[in-house]
Amino acid sequence: MSSGSGSTKVILIAMMANLGIALAKFVGAYFSKSSALLAEAIHSVVDTSNQALLLLGEKSSKKPPDDSHPLGYGRETFFWSFVVSILLFSLGGLFAVYEGIHKLEHPEPMDRPILAIGILVFSILLEGYSFYACLKEVRDTNPFNNLWTWFRKTTSAGLLVIFTEDAGALIGLVIATSCVSLSWALDNPALDAYGSIMIGVLLIGLAVLLAREIKSLIIGEAPSMNYRPHIESLVRSHIPNSRMLRFLALQTGDGEVLISFKITPGNIRDVSKLIETINQIEEQIRIQFPEVKWQFVEPDFQD
Repeated sequence: MSSGSGSTKVILIAMMANLGIALAKFVGAYFSKSSALLAEAIHSVVDTSNQALLLLGEKSSKKPPDDSHPLGYGRETFFWSFVVSILLFSLGGLFAVYEGIHKLEHPEPMDRPILAIGILVFSILLEGYSFYACLKEVRDTNPFNNLWTWFRKTTSAGLLVIFTEDAGALIGLVIATSCVSLSWALDNPALDAYGSIMIGVLLIGLAVLLAREIKSLIIGEAPSMNYRPHIESLVRSHIPNSRMLRFLALQTGDGEVLISFKITPGNIRDVSKLIETINQIEEQIRIQFPEVKWQFVEPDFQD
């Protein structure tokens, strides 16, 4: 499970890096008239806004449970992460495609291409540092064998968004740098416009992929860890001859899990003793798995 403090640190690093990158890109786009650089500048503004929304989601998710939300506000992180994917699609991707098409219809030669390339290289360095910090956090919290499996199964929405944004930003910067350089070298403004379109298509694709993963968390996804065998073993050690009839685990927020299960009383026939033993099992689960915030255990004879 990812740590909330680690995720917040990664978000702050990404937000500061993107703010600096956005300012540099806008200056470069103004003086160079580069469509690809302008698309990247808008992309960085969207990313900076997105990270502010992620911080809002993390803060809101820490509110305590109340009558209207008895399981707390943990899923706030999922909601704001989904909003981020929509902004990445609309403000980032669609604008870049529009700007590229507009530039194709009204081509303009670039001014100060070396300035634009220098700013793009500077942006790659800053974005690379942000991505390195994110990748380090992913590796520290990744229980799977590869990044793709982590991307599909992680329940850390904030880290997932930052990883996707940073990876997309680096690829987009490489595309922009290549297209601006070729446009300058070949004296062909259309190549710069094509770069903007390619960046837009990249952002739209990443936004759709990200929205799909976040949607799964919003509607209710099982945790990435399989708790059942561990808890079954714990139950058998406390209640001889007990069987687990039903088991449910649900991710209720970033680092928050709900579990519910039925167990047979096994060799325990005294009700008070059974209740005491179930309380001991719940306490052991809390110690062994501190991310399990909600537990519902029901003794029964049939499913």
